Amino acid sequence: MREIHRSDAELALMERARRVLPAGGFGNMAADIVVREGRGGRVRDVSGNEYVDFLLGSGPMFIGHAHPEVVEAVQRQIPLGTTFFANNEHGIRLAEEIVAALPCAEQLRFVSTGTEADLYAMRAARAFRRRDRILKFEGGYHGMSDYGLMSLAPKRLNNFPVPVPDSAGIPRSVRDEVLVAPYNDAETAVRLIETHHDELGGVIVEPFQRLIPPQPGFLQALREVTARFGIPLIFDEVVTGFRFAYGGAQTYYGVTPDLCTLGKIIGGGFPLAAIAGRADIMAHFDRGLVGDDGFLMQIGTLSGNPVAAVAGLATLEVLRRPGAYEQVFATGRSLWDGIDRLLKQAGLPAQLVGEPPLFDVVFTDGEVRDYRATLRANQAMQQHFNRHLRAGGVLKGESKYYLSLAHTPEDIAQTLEAFATATAAL
Repeated sequence: MREIHRSDAELALMERARRVLPAGGFGNMAADIVVREGRGGRVRDVSGNEYVDFLLGSGPMFIGHAHPEVVEAVQRQIPLGTTFFANNEHGIRLAEEIVAALPCAEQLRFVSTGTEADLYAMRAARAFRRRDRILKFEGGYHGMSDYGLMSLAPKRLNNFPVPVPDSAGIPRSVRDEVLVAPYNDAETAVRLIETHHDELGGVIVEPFQRLIPPQPGFLQALREVTARFGIPLIFDEVVTGFRFAYGGAQTYYGVTPDLCTLGKIIGGGFPLAAIAGRADIMAHFDRGLVGDDGFLMQIGTLSGNPVAAVAGLATLEVLRRPGAYEQVFATGRSLWDGIDRLLKQAGLPAQLVGEPPLFDVVFTDGEVRDYRATLRANQAMQQHFNRHLRAGGVLKGESKYYLSLAHTPEDIAQTLEAFATATAAL
């Protein structure tokens, strides 16, 4: 396996980072690369190494880095001002476009991050229901709030519905406000919701959890039981919003929640996220409609700022064009099929999990349908492949291939060549 060349300039930047940043990084990727630029489906580091990029900034660059239409829109806006803490036309237009696209969306409120969106969605559900507890699913990622960091990736497995905190610094009292169910186990989830229905403010779920698609009937069962008891169902679509279909995972899977959260793609690479949903729930953001007791305070310095809004509008314009989603799915399917072929030729215990625009290899036997099944995966094997992919000029996170509209057949060929090298090295 060849080594990636690191220039003195990049090594010096890494050393500077270690002096001023905990663990030498921003808390996202490992701090062993400093990216200088991105174009289309590729990035280049400070040392000049070029990579096919399946990280895509953790997903927002769905139409590629530095897309000329996004760049042009941003360059037109910046001389006119970058943020106002007041309504602007671009943010209003983007809200209209999102509301028109998503089945659940009657109104929308902008924030800056997915963590904020999920936090406010849970708060809105609790305000609407006047109940405190939230039910989430083990392995589900809902940002960095205290509620979100319950049983995201627990190392100790409790009996359901007892949560496990994933971070230091979370008050013990939060554990009493969160119930945890197994993803893709409709029977258990429905039973827990029926048992605790009078305590629940809301149920939050990733319709596509991290990498794992919903089993047939699972989302429908959640929709039925929450509707029966009047409990708001929240789809966390920060990742899936506009990725599998223009109307999000709720369109792709055919299940409409009461609220959803969005991020990543809607900001076109700039900080922007949103909560969208039923008008009677969203009314809690309007003091004039619900009064002081029902009012949900939400203020954000950069919420709906015009630079992010024009980038989002330009991105959605590209995605509305005929053939856009067909192209992403075809590219993803090409990579999926190529990797599957190489794995079978090598006789490795592995399977591909996800959907063509977003998937990864899980090195394990047996079906992967929930978080606990992922714990059987051979992590050393995963790390081996990721190292070889990096050496072959392919950048991805610890898990997930994010596909984009900008990835080319040449990008797929290079990735499969690097994957073949990794299987040969075993």
